[in-house]
Amino acid sequence: MTQKQRLIYSILISLVVLGTMFGLSYLQNTGAISEKTFQYIAIAVAVIVVVINGIMRRKVKPNR
Repeated sequence: MTQKQRLIYSILISLVVLGTMFGLSYLQNTGAISEKTFQYIAIAVAVIVVVINGIMRRKVKPNR
């Protein structure tokens, strides 16, 4: 994986997370999910993103 590929994947992941948070916020405002559920899902999404970022960082080949 190159730095450019990592950048593209990072942008895509951030857009997915943004969409997920807007969706969760909408569901909370309509009463479909509680605030606790929103918090648990948001924490899970954050942990998943950190893990994915760590995996991508290890896969970037150094420029030598």
